Amino acid sequence: MIVAFILAVVLGGVFGPQIEVVQPLGDLFLRLIQFIMIPLVLATLVVGVASTGNIRELGELGGKTIAYFLLTTFAAVIIGLSTAYMISPGTGVDLDADVSAAEVEVTETEGVVETLLSIIPTNPIASMTEGEILQVVFFAVFLGIGITLVGEKAEPVKNFFDGFAEVMYKITGIVVRLAPLGVFGLIAPIVGSHGLSILMPLINLILAMAIACIIQILLIYSILVYRFGQLNPITFFKGISEAAIIAFSTTSSSGTLPVTMKNVEEKLGVSKKVSGFVLPVGATVNMDGAAIYHGVAVIFIAQLYDVELSFFQLTTVVITATLASIGSAGIPGAALVILTMVLTSVGLPLEGIALIAGVDRILDMFRTSTNVIGDASASVVIAGKDRTLPEKSPTQTLQNP
Repeated sequence: MIVAFILAVVLGGVFGPQIEVVQPLGDLFLRLIQFIMIPLVLATLVVGVASTGNIRELGELGGKTIAYFLLTTFAAVIIGLSTAYMISPGTGVDLDADVSAAEVEVTETEGVVETLLSIIPTNPIASMTEGEILQVVFFAVFLGIGITLVGEKAEPVKNFFDGFAEVMYKITGIVVRLAPLGVFGLIAPIVGSHGLSILMPLINLILAMAIACIIQILLIYSILVYRFGQLNPITFFKGISEAAIIAFSTTSSSGTLPVTMKNVEEKLGVSKKVSGFVLPVGATVNMDGAAIYHGVAVIFIAQLYDVELSFFQLTTVVITATLASIGSAGIPGAALVILTMVLTSVGLPLEGIALIAGVDRILDMFRTSTNVIGDASASVVIAGKDRTLPEKSPTQTLQNP
């Protein structure tokens, strides 16, 4: 995949827009990922919840998961704001030349109550058909709880989903083998169509986003994985690298979910019980990359319009971005929509979104990779010592701090 990625960048730069001829390879891979996503999430989450056999244990698992996501998302916003202040991405950008209010399309977001209610599906089958992953997660969790409460009579149902999950794992393995072709088909057209012309005026914005994401990954996740997950960070990053590259290419946390689950289970030794619960939830509510993006974007737009943000406004950004990121959909471009809410909370002009939108796809690559690595770190931390790494090489051993 790394070779495919490098080749895509080189050929995209050489052939320009003509490289879009390879776009069908990327579309094929995306469709295959989407094809397995919903059935895999449903089967693995039902089995994961039903395997706990204890409602109290399930409650503790859910509590730890949400607490972890809140902690890392809060840290991500702080890192995004701090990095943006150090780099000053909005200073020196020609506002008149690059921003047009006519280009801005503002999408209103749902309120907190509506967002919470929308998690509950009125028709679970329709939710699966439409790919509403958060609603599928809700249905699968309650189906697993029901199997646990019924007990012995529900064993055939549990066995069905257990077998179904194994089938989906096999299909996922087949799809993942096509990942290099998918990465090439997704990256090459982006490089070919955008080139360097669109990047240069906003290079500091891209740089601020990249640095903030790297800090979140190498500092926050490494410490948590090492301290609470009892795992060497190098082993962790090696194990999740495949999913991170696909996330970078597809810009979809939910779309990368099958690969993320495969990586954390086979390479990091996380049990299916933990990964089957934590990762589907994380793909829909854990958006650390989006939180970083909101922090960087707010400072960028404030500097663009020469607006000084007060301590109270910055605090508002931290709170709003944390809550807005947890609940933004794990699909490409969702963070750009949520950004309108964050900007409105501190009274910044929404017109600034037009300039960011020009390079949003590139920013989305960084934030999605961060989201996926964050989900994987959560599964490792919550699993703790209860992991069994396959004995493939000396590097894949537990490192106790």
